[in-house]
This record gives sequence, structure tokens and C-alpha cells, in this order.
Amino acid sequence: MSDLSADAVAPEHPGTAPSGGNPPAPGGGRTVSSAVPPSLVARLAAGITATGEPDLVETVAPLTGERLAGLPQSSTADVEVAYELARRAQPAWAALPVRRRAAVLLRFHDLLLKRQDEVLDLIQAETGKARLHAFEEVLAVAMAARHYGRAAHGYLKDKRRGGALPVLTHAVEARRPKGVIGHISPWNYPLELSVGDALPAFVAGNAVVNKPDTQTALTALWARELLIEAGLPADLWQIVIGDGPVVGPAVVEHADYVSFTGSTRTGRDVAQRAAARLVGASLELGGKNAMLVLSDADLDAAAAGAVRACFSSAGQLCISIERLLVHRSVADDFLERFAARTRALRLGGGLAYGADMGSLVSVRQLDTTTRHVEEAVKAGATVLAGGRARPDLGPYFFEPTILDGVTPEMAVCSEETFGPVVSVYRFDTEDEAVAAANSTPYGLNSSVWTRDHRRGRSVAARLRTGTVNVNEAYAATYGSVGAPMGGMGDSGLGRRHGAEGILRFTEAQTIATQRVMPIAPSFGLDDEKFAAVMTSGLRALKALRFK
Repeated sequence: MSDLSADAVAPEHPGTAPSGGNPPAPGGGRTVSSAVPPSLVARLAAGITATGEPDLVETVAPLTGERLAGLPQSSTADVEVAYELARRAQPAWAALPVRRRAAVLLRFHDLLLKRQDEVLDLIQAETGKARLHAFEEVLAVAMAARHYGRAAHGYLKDKRRGGALPVLTHAVEARRPKGVIGHISPWNYPLELSVGDALPAFVAGNAVVNKPDTQTALTALWARELLIEAGLPADLWQIVIGDGPVVGPAVVEHADYVSFTGSTRTGRDVAQRAAARLVGASLELGGKNAMLVLSDADLDAAAAGAVRACFSSAGQLCISIERLLVHRSVADDFLERFAARTRALRLGGGLAYGADMGSLVSVRQLDTTTRHVEEAVKAGATVLAGGRARPDLGPYFFEPTILDGVTPEMAVCSEETFGPVVSVYRFDTEDEAVAAANSTPYGLNSSVWTRDHRRGRSVAARLRTGTVNVNEAYAATYGSVGAPMGGMGDSGLGRRHGAEGILRFTEAQTIATQRVMPIAPSFGLDDEKFAAVMTSGLRALKALRFK
């Protein structure tokens, strides 16, 4: 155990926080083993396309460190079988009217809200996050199901386009499904990033072969069951699990389009493999997101927003904030408020509402978080809150941590921590803040706090990130499901949500019908006269402001 967390090994009073540490949330409630019994695991595991031993791969409950589930592992041959089953099911599904497919999403929406407690237990058991943060996934998926259930017909319907010759050429843009989508989803938001991203693919007429992270496969399998109950043909959504470097490339190898959320390093490999096959891909990758607190910000609101921005899901959120840029004139007042709120956060792992922050998901995440904090402190950074592991609460708990005095040579300055750690930097001018926010190769999300909404939007327009929230952490943009969400630079390619979020799963097809005359010399015109007539026609169309 590291020096920073050594005094947390034996708290002064069992069940209470170590001196100066975050308080534990009230205990009680159900246990992980009672909420996720072997019978549930066996039922859900039956949805995996795998021929291997049923308990080949074990997952661990982050809240306790105990065995959660034993699952079969898919082979590359199993991935091929999954694609064969999906391809056989896809044409009949694509032949249904869009409104029939959309109705499945709307029924799924209702079932999800009705039975949300079931999946909240699974999300907490597999990720260790607080129940409120697990509920954010239910919110996000329900909103996506409603949006695409209602809006898919408008996105996908045939659209009249300007023809080559007005009146004489009737041109239509149609949308056709890609076929079978290869969908690779991560562990941190197992409901939203599995079924939430798959919903627009399904309503667009595609099948999906999904490789969720093994650690959180039960959540994806539960969502599959519920979507089948809502009317989705069972073979249309195939789930394979296994070692990422083995199963992941196999998923990409057979896909007609690839949807991937994960690290920038792996995303580059996915993009290269897809490009080699001339297959498209959308990639939501890493980030080092910044929050800007301007001189006129409401400091209490900004401090409350920073808590959400930095510590939701223990910082294991692609769009969470890891860099706080604060105007020097308000920095001390803001940090006093922010640190007080951070130190008051209740940590806990009960399967009930009440904890403000849960656990990290694994020893790997804990090690990275601990290393970033320890190295920064050793190099001169100051811990304003947190800074240590909390094994008194569970094996992977780490206190929400604020670091001041971080310098460029420290890993926490530029590397993505993906844990409950944020670094503070002061600025004097807006230009300086914008330059600092844009100084990383990433460009996923950012946040701006000011009492002047026009000023906020003006600063937002200068930030090179796919989403910018003004006076909110991340939920305003992510919850606006009619608008696109995604990254710039090393944060990825493509977008989820809105028109782009569904049209990425389609091929555009133009159908043009020519009437009366061909677009060629006719009616006795020779080549030269045809060219002269067309030249006069083009000039007239421009004068008449045709597009």
C-alpha cells in the first residue's frame, strides 16, 4: 500500500472515516450476492454466443472484491457464428416499416423504466458506482429510446433532393442499413454504451454483434433480454465476450460498420483495421476535459457543478472533468467551496440510494489513480482534499481528490487518470484559459461557468471539444439527445445522438428518375448546340437562384 493511503488501512473507528477523510454512506440494504444470485448469472449467460466452458472467465464485484460471476468465453469461431446468425436475421428486420421497428424501442423505454431496479443492481454490482450514477445510465438510455423511437422515421425517410434538371429530373436520397454492426462497448457505462448505442443501429434496420467488456457483460445481457421482450428478434443482437486483443479484432473483421468506445490507443487500432477493409467506424475515445470558472461565475453553483463534473462514477466517465481552470480573482473563494463539498461527499457501496460516490472498478484503475496522485505530491503538488485509498470501505475505493500546484512534467497534468482526481490551474485572461483548455490533443467535453450566458456561449465557441456545457458539468449536452455528441482530435471520430447518431449506421443511396428527355444531345441537337443550350440553361438557373 502506498504512503498516501497507508493511514487508511486501519481507520480510527471501524465504520467511520479515517481522520480527515470522506465519511462513509449509511450501510445496510441488500448485498451483491443476494442481488446477483447464481441463477440470474446462469440465465443471462445463456445469451452469450460461446461454445466454451461456462465458468471459464470470472468477474469480480468491485464493491467487495468477491467473485461475481463465471462466464463462458467466446472464440473467434463463435464470433463468426454470431455474424452468421445476425446476417440471417437482418434482412427480415430491415424489411419492416420504420415505425414497426421504432415501436420496439418505445416498448423497451417503458419496460426499462418499470424494471430499472433490476439493472441498477447489476450496474452497481459490476462497476461499483453509486446508485445515483447508475441511474444516470437508465436516464440516458430511456431518452435515447424515446428520441429514436419518435424521430427515426423522420431521419430515415426518403428525402427529395434537387435533380440535375429542374422538373425533368426527380432525385431522392434514401437510407439503407449497413447490415451487421460490430459494436465494442466498455465497462464504465455498461448499459448506456451497450444498448444505448445499439438502439439507433437497430431502428435503422441493422443487426448488431456486440462485444461488451467481460467485467460488465451481465448488464448488456440483461438489456438484450429486455429488448427481446419488447419485440426485437433474438438473433438480431448477438453478444460475444472474451479477451479484447483476440475477440475485438474478430468483431471488427466481420463488421459492415464498427462502433467503438474506449481508449485512444485501442481506437487507433480499431480504425486501422476498419480502414483496411474500407469499412466505416465511429469512435468515442479518451479525454482530458477542462472546466473553466470565469471571474463572474456563481461560485456556489460552480462548486456544486464541479463535484458532479469531477466525481460522478468516481471519475470513470469519458466526459468527466480532470482539469479545473479558475480565474485567479475568484480561485481562493471557489476552491474553499469546492474542497468543502468534496470532503463532505459520502462514500459507499450499498445497493441503495444514499452514497455520493462509489468505488473504482478494478485494481488497475486504483493503481493508476494512486500513481498519479503520489507522483504529483512527490513532485510538489498539494492535496486540497482526498488523496488516499479507502480499503476500510472496499478494495478499490479512493477518495475524491483535488490537486493544486500541478506542473506539466507530472503525469496527472496530461495523462487521462479516469479516476476521482482533478487538478487546479489559475488563469488571468479568457485567452489564457481558452489556450490552456485547448492545449491537449484531446477534444471531448468541456464546461464553462459564468453568470453571463452570452459570454459563456462565446467562450464555448472557442473551445475545441465536441460538446461544451455552459453552467453544467456534462448532462446538458449528453442529455440533449437530438444534438450530436462526440470528440475532436484524439477523442475520436463520428458522433452519437441526433441525426449523425443514426445516419452513421446507414448507407446513403440516390435514386434519380429522368423524364421527357435525356441529359444528352436529343431532339435533333448536335453536340455543339447541346453544349450551347446547356450553357444558357446553367446561367439561367444561377440567375433564378436555383441551388
